[in-house]
Amino acid sequence: MNITVAGTGYVGLVTGVCLAEVGHQVTCVDNVQDKIDILNKGVSPIYEPNLDELLIKNSQAGKLSFTTDFQDAYSRSDIIFIGVGTPENEDGSANLNYVYAVSYQIAQTIEKNCLIVVKSTVPIGTNEKIELFIKENLKNDVKVEVASNPEFLAQGTAVKDTLNASRIVIGAESKEATQALTSIYEPFNQPIVTMNRRSAEMVKYASNDFLALKISFINDIANLCEVVNANIEDVAAGMSYDKRIGDKFLNAGIGYGGSCFPKDTKALHWLSEEEGYVLRTVKAAIEVNEKQKFKLIKKARKDFRTFKDLKVAVLGLTFKPGTDDLREAPAIPNIRLLLNEGAKVHAYDPVGIPNFKKIYPTEVHYELSIEETLKEADVCFIFTEWNEIKQMDLSTFKRQMKNPFVYDGRNCFDLKQVNNSGINYYSIGRPSINNYFVKQKVLI
Repeated sequence: MNITVAGTGYVGLVTGVCLAEVGHQVTCVDNVQDKIDILNKGVSPIYEPNLDELLIKNSQAGKLSFTTDFQDAYSRSDIIFIGVGTPENEDGSANLNYVYAVSYQIAQTIEKNCLIVVKSTVPIGTNEKIELFIKENLKNDVKVEVASNPEFLAQGTAVKDTLNASRIVIGAESKEATQALTSIYEPFNQPIVTMNRRSAEMVKYASNDFLALKISFINDIANLCEVVNANIEDVAAGMSYDKRIGDKFLNAGIGYGGSCFPKDTKALHWLSEEEGYVLRTVKAAIEVNEKQKFKLIKKARKDFRTFKDLKVAVLGLTFKPGTDDLREAPAIPNIRLLLNEGAKVHAYDPVGIPNFKKIYPTEVHYELSIEETLKEADVCFIFTEWNEIKQMDLSTFKRQMKNPFVYDGRNCFDLKQVNNSGINYYSIGRPSINNYFVKQKVLI
């Protein structure tokens, strides 16, 4: 069976590589020649643990290939997976331009009966529209069906999530399509849940939005903990013993980012309003997250009259550790604000600097180490909880910084250790630093 994957971003590339890893013959298609050239050299264009290794292994085994020749790839395909991006429009709705562009190419080039599988996250009802669109634009007399097969991978653990998924969701309108996809996924040896297409589309949005809501909830509780002098880590630990709640996504911080949660919460909220229904819980999650992004700046303003001419150290640029993705990363709006106020921003991230330079090529001073970033700094903001940051010697702050004021948006350090470090430290939802330090007040 010839399998083609359209798109070589996070979803498409990881899907293609993992399908090849379990024994399928896979061709990945993209319209960017430079990206295909890099992939054919065995190099992934995205940072994702274990991806390069499996890419090389399966390419050398002849099970995985990359091309821009969509006409040849689609004409030979029995199954085509669509894994292109669905970015957010200005109004919060999902932009389906890439999905429809690929669908048109498929309609114009397939030469035999074909199952089209949409892995891209799309609004409820999109699979029906895509199927109708393809059938209306078919060039050859062939039978086509569209099925929904949403992905549940997380950046930084995408390969692991795909090869060891908690479940595989298949949304199809015929027994033949369900059986074909079940056969494709049988080697993964994972639970398979089958349903109709609209339900499968909703599963993806409902899952992501629930996790986003959980994050916003714990951040809301963390903010209240600061007011009443409780410790959010103790609160979350106490909550986690309830199996109905669990211990995942209960880490307080400066909000969620990435390519999924912000986009998917807004898309479902937009869709619900278009249908005349308001998802109040999702709306609240979005509002809490937007305000949470600037939690550290708001706190720092109480300690500094202005950021003008201050050397500001920033540790962590990506939206989370394990990825070089900057989409909706809290570091971006915070650094923009700091630069606008005249701060001298020095930043460090293990893998995110090349991508951040595309946004701020010269305005930010990029450093090669944590120590250089902190050197003579007046203030430090932590936006990403990389292990390198979490494991650093706390004495580095006092030794390197001019004024050791540290605003930690990811609760990287143990409060007892911070207490003995001699730094002015603020974290999210944990007891006020007044309870732990003899705090200096610097008014600049």
